[in-house]
Amino acid sequence: MTTQSSTQTIIIFDIDGVIRDVSGSYRRALADTVEYFTNNAYRPTSTDIDNLKSEGIWNNDWEASQELIHRYFEQTGKSRHQNQINYETIVAFFQSRYRGTDPDNWNGYICDEPLLLQSKYLENLTNAGIAWGFFSGATRASATYVLEKRLNIKPSVLIAMEDAPGKPDPTGLFAAVRHLEENNSKISNSATVLYVGDTVADMYTVEKARSQDSKRKWLGVGVLPPHVQKLPSRRDAYAELLIDAGAEVAFCNVQDLTPARVQALVGE
Repeated sequence: MTTQSSTQTIIIFDIDGVIRDVSGSYRRALADTVEYFTNNAYRPTSTDIDNLKSEGIWNNDWEASQELIHRYFEQTGKSRHQNQINYETIVAFFQSRYRGTDPDNWNGYICDEPLLLQSKYLENLTNAGIAWGFFSGATRASATYVLEKRLNIKPSVLIAMEDAPGKPDPTGLFAAVRHLEENNSKISNSATVLYVGDTVADMYTVEKARSQDSKRKWLGVGVLPPHVQKLPSRRDAYAELLIDAGAEVAFCNVQDLTPARVQALVGE
């Protein structure tokens, strides 16, 4: 793809499972949290978490933790009304595992998250005339940590948990695109938007964006998070799940979405 006088393509990236592997951090903290608040009676497996997220509405891991706690106690005959565990208490415990115990110098699971792309990849997109930014359900502090401290980039656009409703509401996706357009006068107002994510909720977000704004082309691109790639059967099933949810294609790594593949998807 050659650089054009006007930018015809925008890529908005999710972060968790796309930019960083969160199987040993967010997901581990989620499992820790559920185990703790069920009095060590239930620790959700990776498949349990995937099954919950496949419902397309549990993108927020704090809420996902609470939901799995509720469902466990419902199986024991205890209604949600009877379960008096405070949501903020759940969040605080989760964060003590994910960020750690030192609020100034994080020492939790986040410190060991493997990165799934190199900053050079983003440079290649820019050189190809592709605008890019981020829309994630992660907190701004967490997203900034991985982008600025780990990847050493300072993105012009980052829409985080605090900035928009949770997915699959497309408000955050619209905001990311709008901010990119405000920062770059070369972006065409009819530029195709690709949203790259690893969950059903991400793909539903694209579907909702398409239904609310038909003036431009919206495409969902799936990325398989590392934890589902250990077994070919699970990898293939997860890819099919994303495709069924609306993804045009599902890659094993975000860097497989090269400028040439972008061009093929956009149809330029």
